[in-house]
Amino acid sequence: MPPEPGSAAPAPDEAQVFTFSPIAYVRSPYARRIDAPHQATVVEGTETGDAVDAHIEFIDTLPAAAFRDLAGFARIWLVFVFDRSEGWKAEVRPPRGGGKRSVLATRAPHRPNAIGLSAVELVAVEARALRVRGLDLLDGTPVLDIKPYVPYADAFPGAAAGWIDAIDARTGRHSAPGPRRPRTR
Repeated sequence: MPPEPGSAAPAPDEAQVFTFSPIAYVRSPYARRIDAPHQATVVEGTETGDAVDAHIEFIDTLPAAAFRDLAGFARIWLVFVFDRSEGWKAEVRPPRGGGKRSVLATRAPHRPNAIGLSAVELVAVEARALRVRGLDLLDGTPVLDIKPYVPYADAFPGAAAGWIDAIDARTGRHSAPGPRRPRTR
């Protein structure tokens, strides 16, 4: 149960534990972290230089009625688990960050709770899967939830982006580092 309004949050040793089960798994061409783009929309330096198609394959027990009405949405949010993350630190060194940054002010996969969020293009709703494009997730990544991207509620084009705005001012908007080493198959 959540704390009563106005009461203190539970002490760390009294914190609630939540259990989630995947509803789907990612099927993508990215087997290793070095293969995948840093962000779904930043594909420079990947093998093809293009956003790739991938599939979100639903588990057998999830009824098709749970996802059929996604047809017609241009984008969806994927809530997933960074299942290959190995712990976390309070500060990380992001690819564009120019030094250490607070982990919660980054999109680093190594987080206190290894949960991620990606907005991807929905290409098609298939029999037991979704075909998506612009994915930055590794093959086999567990998907916990899917939500439709709704432009009037999810887009804030003028929103400030903290330390990223300062980097954009220096290096150009949406600049991204290339791969650390050549990506080959």
